[in-house]
Amino acid sequence: MVKQKIGFYGLIMIVAFVSMTGPFSIDTYLPSFASLESQFSISRGLSNQTIAAYMYATAISTLFWGPLSDRVGRKLVIIGSLVLYSIATFFCAIAENYSEFLLSRIFQGFAASGGMVAGRAMIRDVYDSRLAQKAMSYVLMLFALAPAIAPVIGGYLHNYFGWRSIFYFLCVYGVIMLVLSSMLFKESLDVTRRRSIHPLRVLKVYIRTFLNIRFVSIVLALATCFAGLFVYIAGAPTVIFNIFTLQSTDFWLLFLPVTSGIVTGSFLSGKLSRKFAPEKIVYLSLLVLSTGVSCNLLQAFLLAPNLLMVVVSMSIYAFGIALSMPAFSILAIDCFPDNKGTASAVQSFVQILLSGIVAGFLLPFVSQDLMSFAILQLLLFLMGAGLWAVSVSMRR
Repeated sequence: MVKQKIGFYGLIMIVAFVSMTGPFSIDTYLPSFASLESQFSISRGLSNQTIAAYMYATAISTLFWGPLSDRVGRKLVIIGSLVLYSIATFFCAIAENYSEFLLSRIFQGFAASGGMVAGRAMIRDVYDSRLAQKAMSYVLMLFALAPAIAPVIGGYLHNYFGWRSIFYFLCVYGVIMLVLSSMLFKESLDVTRRRSIHPLRVLKVYIRTFLNIRFVSIVLALATCFAGLFVYIAGAPTVIFNIFTLQSTDFWLLFLPVTSGIVTGSFLSGKLSRKFAPEKIVYLSLLVLSTGVSCNLLQAFLLAPNLLMVVVSMSIYAFGIALSMPAFSILAIDCFPDNKGTASAVQSFVQILLSGIVAGFLLPFVSQDLMSFAILQLLLFLMGAGLWAVSVSMRR
């Protein structure tokens, strides 16, 4: 076990800021959807596909970065992925048509997952289960700042400098994270614990993870519950522009309260990890999530569209998600203690892929109103709760 020279809180901060490349790349350009649609002569559905394509690439690439980090180490994967991310983001900024932009988004998504996967595995390398859960809670708490500030930053950059400035900003952010990671991280994976990346061996490990019913149930439970929140993240342009007829600088009205819920839930999860096992924290989080879903259904079916009620319901749901994520992550990774990078990769793959399906396939085909969003969230939550019950039964 290699200690990081930047200490417990230093490691948390850098891992969180590196991981922020993911949500920054999704949320920062949401206020520019109307401009993108105008410049590239595309529909809202094709705009949503730029999120979905990014997320599909991110999901699939986690299956590459995970085993690679188990072989060459966490630090090299973080540095290499940040180099690729900065280059791909620059090409997003200079794209001349929709095809070029979409292709650049795919490469951007491919690169963005490396730091997230390797950073999570690095934390588990350095700390035992309880400390790792605490660390991941604080990572998520900082990570949650991205959805709150990203649309605000994007809105002002868009208004003053145009949509391309958003991707120049993201490119500079990637370069800064590259420099900090190179200077401050120490490799955490001991040479004796490195694994072969021979394709057959990697395939064998992946088959083993996907055949582990408890692991798959835990991962899918988290992914479906999180997808319930992503309905409103990916659907934010519809909520802000179409339902409530607000402006590009008004995204903070939705994202800031939701982020406050995530920060509060992450903080509480870190505190509870000192006294309670991850399983008990998951049960508590499911109770909170059910409360958020119930409030959302009531406001959607019984009230006229009301932004305040939507925000309150989503903040409760976000609080529950943040409470559960570190516990779910530790339970999943600990199913494969000798392949933490691979386990982390599969977890990220499933969560991001399902969120991409929500953005690219489910949202474009449901009615663009609050009732449809609320029903979709309910269905995803019920799937998550059922999958958690399956994972519990497999432990007995």
